[in-house]
Amino acid sequence: MKTLAAQVITPEDLLKHWQGHRVLTRHVIEAFPEKDFFEFSIGGMRTFSQLADELLAIAAPALKNIVEREIQPYKEGEEKLIFKAQYLEKWDESTVKINQYWEKLMIEDFSESFNLFGQYESPIIQNILYFIDNEVHHRGQGYVYLRALGIEPPFFWDR
Repeated sequence: MKTLAAQVITPEDLLKHWQGHRVLTRHVIEAFPEKDFFEFSIGGMRTFSQLADELLAIAAPALKNIVEREIQPYKEGEEKLIFKAQYLEKWDESTVKINQYWEKLMIEDFSESFNLFGQYESPIIQNILYFIDNEVHHRGQGYVYLRALGIEPPFFWDR
């Protein structure tokens, strides 16, 4: 069995990577016309506002639960947002909270197991990578929507 003798990425670099994705997702939210943000979908997929509800319900709340080792069920859409500007405001608030909770994580925490939302038992690093992967996945849906609306999406590398 091969063992890893060195850390591959620092917690600071992982946070920077995640926040880079969050900056890009924020640009996608900004690119949507107000009406289409709430109404446009393709093939029965959720609107981008609904996808943003999911992303907001996961990132900061789940990281808070990890840091506090508190198992809470997944809660989406408890606060009904009706304007795109509200989503951008909540997005920015979530970004600040992520940074605050991140500071409380110790390097040793990443390998500890945590039961995310009382449903997904895995190492904390895997939970965090899921947060990032899920956001990238839904942002990709947003790119498809923007292109279908005739809007050039932000460059994926512009973080």
